[in-house]
Amino acid sequence: MLGGIDPKKMMGMMKQLGISQEEIKADRVVIEGEKRIIINNPNVVKIKMQGQESFQITGEISEELGVTEEDIKQVMKKTGKSEKEAKKALEKAKGDLAEAILALS
Repeated sequence: MLGGIDPKKMMGMMKQLGISQEEIKADRVVIEGEKRIIINNPNVVKIKMQGQESFQITGEISEELGVTEEDIKQVMKKTGKSEKEAKKALEKAKGDLAEAILALS
């Protein structure tokens, strides 16, 4: 019972309001941006309401710094290395510019 309401009743009320949810099987969820957010062993629920879809995700969260084109160019400029080498060094250094430059120097 959820807050004194039968879960089946709750689902029925949600359906009447035009809200539906669907559980999505996933092993891992990755959100890429300025930081890379990784969610392992996630529980993902897709919620559809008033024509909009949203996702609720819970799980074991970790963050990594993302590797940007600007960072890659900066490492290439400072070390004289190729784009591939600069990107690999940044990934290994988890986005730390100084560490990537030192590793390639």
